Amino acid sequence: MITQIGLAIVLGLGCSVLGGLPIINGLSLLCLKRPLSQLGTGNVGVSAAFYHGGTVFGILAVCSEAAKGILAVLWMQNWFPDLAVGPWLALLCLVAGRYCWGNGAGTTNVVWGVLWFAPGVAWLTVLISGVSFTIFRQRQQGRLVALIVFPVMVALIRRSVPETLAAGVLALTLGWIYEDLPDDLALNKHQARPESQVMFQFFQGDRALLSLDQPLSPEKVGHKAATLSQLKRWGYAVPMGWVLPAGDDPEPLITSLNVDAAHPLVARSSAAGEDSLTTAMAGQYASFLDITNSEQLTQALIGVQQSYHRVKDDSAAATLNDSGMAVLVQVQIQGVFSGVAFSRDPLWGGLDCVAVETLPGPASRVVSGQFTPESYRVLFDEQGPIPDQLKITGDVPAAVILEVARLCRELEARYHGIPQDLEWTYDGQTIWILQARPITTLLPIWTRKIAAEVIPGVIHPLTWSINRPLTCGVWGDIFSLVLGQAAQGLDFQATADLHFGRAYFNATLLGTIFRRMGLPPESLEFLTRGTKMSRPPLSTTLKALPGLGKLGKREWQLERDWQRDSQKHLHPLLQELQAHPITATADPLWLLNRIKKILTGLEIATYYNIMAPLSAALRQALSRVHPETLDTSTSPETASLKALTTIAQQVQEILKTDVATAPETLKQALEKIPEGKAVLGDLEKFLQTFGYISPTATDISVPTWQETPDLVWQLLGSLVGQSTFAHRPKFNQKAKAWVQARINLKGDVATVYGQLLANLRWTVLGLENQWLKNGQLLTQGDIFFLQFNEVTTAIQAPQTMDWPNYQELIENRRREFNALQNLEPIPYVVYGQNPQLPISVTRQQTSTWQGIGASPGIAQGRVQIIHNPSQALRVPPNTIVVVPYTDAGWLPVLTGAVGIIAEVGGRLSHGAIVARELGIPAIMGLEQATQHLKTGQQIQMNGQTGKITLLET
Repeated sequence: MITQIGLAIVLGLGCSVLGGLPIINGLSLLCLKRPLSQLGTGNVGVSAAFYHGGTVFGILAVCSEAAKGILAVLWMQNWFPDLAVGPWLALLCLVAGRYCWGNGAGTTNVVWGVLWFAPGVAWLTVLISGVSFTIFRQRQQGRLVALIVFPVMVALIRRSVPETLAAGVLALTLGWIYEDLPDDLALNKHQARPESQVMFQFFQGDRALLSLDQPLSPEKVGHKAATLSQLKRWGYAVPMGWVLPAGDDPEPLITSLNVDAAHPLVARSSAAGEDSLTTAMAGQYASFLDITNSEQLTQALIGVQQSYHRVKDDSAAATLNDSGMAVLVQVQIQGVFSGVAFSRDPLWGGLDCVAVETLPGPASRVVSGQFTPESYRVLFDEQGPIPDQLKITGDVPAAVILEVARLCRELEARYHGIPQDLEWTYDGQTIWILQARPITTLLPIWTRKIAAEVIPGVIHPLTWSINRPLTCGVWGDIFSLVLGQAAQGLDFQATADLHFGRAYFNATLLGTIFRRMGLPPESLEFLTRGTKMSRPPLSTTLKALPGLGKLGKREWQLERDWQRDSQKHLHPLLQELQAHPITATADPLWLLNRIKKILTGLEIATYYNIMAPLSAALRQALSRVHPETLDTSTSPETASLKALTTIAQQVQEILKTDVATAPETLKQALEKIPEGKAVLGDLEKFLQTFGYISPTATDISVPTWQETPDLVWQLLGSLVGQSTFAHRPKFNQKAKAWVQARINLKGDVATVYGQLLANLRWTVLGLENQWLKNGQLLTQGDIFFLQFNEVTTAIQAPQTMDWPNYQELIENRRREFNALQNLEPIPYVVYGQNPQLPISVTRQQTSTWQGIGASPGIAQGRVQIIHNPSQALRVPPNTIVVVPYTDAGWLPVLTGAVGIIAEVGGRLSHGAIVARELGIPAIMGLEQATQHLKTGQQIQMNGQTGKITLLET
C-alpha cells in the first residue's frame, strides 16, 4: 500500500514535470530565433504559437502538447490500470506543471488526453461548446460553457462519481488559470501572422457588432464605453450605442446602421486609459456630431482614430495603455437642457455639495468652452439635496438640477463612493447620461471612520512619525502576503496620512487592495464597524484564492504564533524593561537604544494588534455569535474595570455609607481608618498592573493612569455602590468557543501592546527630562513636537543640533497643533491629495438619528457632550454621554453614564465592550454625533436598533 502511494506521488510529480517541459519554447527558438515567453503576452501556448509563428509552428506546438497529454494518460494507465480516476489525476498534475513551469494553460493537453481514453466525452464537449460558441460568438462565454459541459458529459457517459468529481476539479483549475493568465486571443488579430488572421478572427469570438446592451471590457473598448454599457444594463437612461474596437473592420458597423437625417449619430473616442481612475484625458480626442449618412460616419470613425494617433505621443498620454482606441457611436439626443455635474465639487472639496453647470441646448455647448454656463451648487444633508438652498438664476428648471444632483450622488454610491463627473442632457422627458467618469483630482478618498477610533484627535509629530511606519508597514506585509505579484505598484506607506492634524486611511488604496484580494472594497469597515458588504466578482475571488488561503492559514495559526513570539520576544522584552528602570542620569544613547528595542517589539505586537481584532470580528460575523455572549475579561478595559469594581465593593463595605465619592473625599475617608490602608495598598497594586492604560492607548503623548492617578480615583468613586456586571445570555457553546478564543487573544495582545507603548512613552519622557534640565527644551511636552528622526539626530549627532532653531520649530508646531484642535466639525471623509474642509451647511431640523446598535437596552437622559475624558470628572445622574471615540482610558466617564453614544466604532469597540459589561445601552458609529446633539437635550436611545430620538431640546 505504501509502495503504491509512493509510486502515485512519483507519477504525479512526473506528470507535472512533463507539463512544464519547455518544448514550445525550444521550437520557438528554432523557428523564430526567440523564446515564445518573450513575445506578446508571454504565454507559451498553442494560440500564441499560431499568432507569432504561423500555421506550421502552430501545428508543431499542437503536436507537442497533444503528445504530453496522451503520454501522461498512458503513463498512469500503465501503472494503475484499475484506478478509474488515474487519467484525470495525471491530467490535473500535467496542467499544474504546465501552469507553474511552462507558463501555459494546458487546454490542448487536456483535450487530447481525454480524447485518448474517453473519446465520447471529448467529442461531445467540443461539439456542444463549439455550437454554443458559433451561435453566441463570445469566447469567454464559450470557455465557460465548455468548462460546465465537460464534467456533465463525464457524469452522463462515464457514470462514475469519482471521475465526475475529478473532472470538476480539473475544470475549476482550468477556469482559474484562464482568469489568471493573459489571453492571447485578446491580441490585435491584424498583427498576427497573415495565415493565422482568419482563424484568430473566428476564435476571438467578437460579434459583428458590439453594443452598449452587452457587457463590455474596458481593456478592449475603453472605460468610457464600458462604463456606459454598465450603466445601461443597470437601468439608467443611456442613448443606444455601438462600439468599434481598435483594429476592427468598420464596414460591418457602417453597413448595419441605417444613418439618416431624422436619427443623427455622434462618434466619440473610448481609449483604453481614458476616463479611468488614474487618467481622465478629457477633451484630448475628437468627437463628431450630427452624423446623418454613411459617408459622414466613415469619416467620423477615421477622424476619431486619427485624433488618437496625434496625441498618443504627448506627455499627457504617454502613460496610457497603447492598445489602440475604440470608437463609440451613439444615437444623438436632442437636448433641451444639457450640462455637466460633479458629485463632489472639485473646487470646494465640499462633502455636501454637487456642482452643476448647465445651458439650454446640447451638451456640446457646455464643454466647448465658448459659452458661459449657469453654475449651481446643490447642498446635501443626510436626507438628500436641500431645495431651499438652491437659487435659480437662469432658464434651467430647479427640478432638473435637483434630479441631476440626485443622479450624480446615486452614481457615486454605485461606484464605491468614488466622486463622479457626469455629462448629461435633458430632452424634455428624460435625463440621459452621456458620460460618467471618476473625478481624478478628488482621489484618493480619505476616511477617518476607522482611524478616529484607533488614534483619535490631533496627533503630535513624534507620535505620527512612529505610528505611521509601524501601522503602514504591517498592513503592507499582510496585503503583500495575500496579493503576491498583484501587490506590485501599490505604495503601502500611503495607507495612512495626516489631514487637519488627524489620521486618515486611504480608502481608495484600501478599496483597490481589497478588490485585488477578491473581497468587497468595504471589507475593513465591515470587520471594524459592522457595516454591510457588497459581493465581489467571483472571478476576482477565485484569482485571489491562493493569497487568501495564505492569510487563512495565518489566521488559523494566529494563537500559536502569538504564543511563540510573545514568549520568545515580547515578554522577555517587558521583563528587561522592568528590570532596568529609567533613571534621571540615564545616558541618552542608552535611552535611544531602549526606544529602538521597544519599537522592534512594537513591530511584532502591531501585527497581532491588527490581526487579532480582525480575526475576532471575522469569526464573530461568520458564526453570528452575539457580542453580549462573549467574555471580554482579558481586554484591558474589562480586566481593569473588574479589578477596580472589586476594590469599590471593599470601599462600600468599609465606609458603609453613601460618602461623597469625589476623589479627594474618598481618599481622605480611607486614610482615616485602618481598613482603608489595605484598600490603598490594593489600589497601588492596581496601578502597578494597569497603570499603562491611557485615554488614548496608541498616542504616546497622552499621560497614562500611572501618571494621573486622579482618573483612577474618579473611576473608583463612580463604581462605589454600583451593582455587579451584566448577566450574559447563553449561546451555542461550540460556535461561541471558536469566537471566544480570538476574543481572549485580542485581550492578551492589547495588554502587551499597551504596555510596550507605555514604556515607550516613559522612555521618551526620561529623555525629555534630561533635555529640559539642560535647557535644550523649554516646556514639558516639547519632545512630542519633534519627529523621531529629529530625536535620533539630536542624540547621535548632537553637534549638528541648533537648539534655538528647534525651539522655534517646536513653538510653531505647537501653535499649529492648537489651531487644528479648534477646527470643527472635522469630516470623516475627504477627497484629494490636499483636501479642504467642507463648506458649512445649514442642516434641516431632525429629531431622529441612526447609528450602530452595540449594547442592548433603552435609556432616557440628558445629553452631555464630552470631547476629552479629562473634561468631566463627574457625570451627573441620568446622563447619556456623547463622545468622539472610546478607549480604555474613558472608563471614568463611561461608568457614570446611563448610555453611551460615540461617533466612531462598532460592536467590538472599547465603548461597546464596557457598555455591555455595565449593562447599559451603547450606540456606535454615529458620525458627527457631537455636532448633531447638544448638551442638555433630553433623548431616548435604543442600543439594540441604534436609533436615537430627541424628546426635548
